[in-house]
Amino acid sequence: MKNYKDSDYALNKFSEGIVYKFADRVVEITLEDYLTENPSKTAEDFLELKALSDEIYHQQVIQENRTSRLDVSINGLEETEALASISLDTELIHKNDSKNAMEATKRLLNSEDLTEVQRRRFLMHFIQGLSYRQIASREGVHFTSVHESLEAATAKLQKFFEKI
Repeated sequence: MKNYKDSDYALNKFSEGIVYKFADRVVEITLEDYLTENPSKTAEDFLELKALSDEIYHQQVIQENRTSRLDVSINGLEETEALASISLDTELIHKNDSKNAMEATKRLLNSEDLTEVQRRRFLMHFIQGLSYRQIASREGVHFTSVHESLEAATAKLQKFFEKI
């Protein structure tokens, strides 16, 4: 299994934007790039696309890790060990939870339940991947203010998630 930190999934997951990795270069599409190129789209559309790209990379990692080669020679033959795959019911539960979480997040971002500050900080933290301290630095506030805003937004998201 390759190192998680070097995986395409980790690269995409912990980047501000959506990462496309080619043989000779890496291209990252940020929220600003996306909105500039797609004026009719919203940050929520970008959130959905980012989640989809994360899911695609995640599925690739799962598939790569389902089987691995065990290079042990026995009488000149190579053995291949199939790793246990995730059961179908577990995989379906994961997909359903991901879908429900995305739906709850979209509903919350489009609702009036979040303050403008909570919405902005939520997008910066969960979409752009900024830390509490980075957000606080950008806004000129103490990081605990950012923490409290995101905790409140997360609590509201949990309530939305329970309703679905």
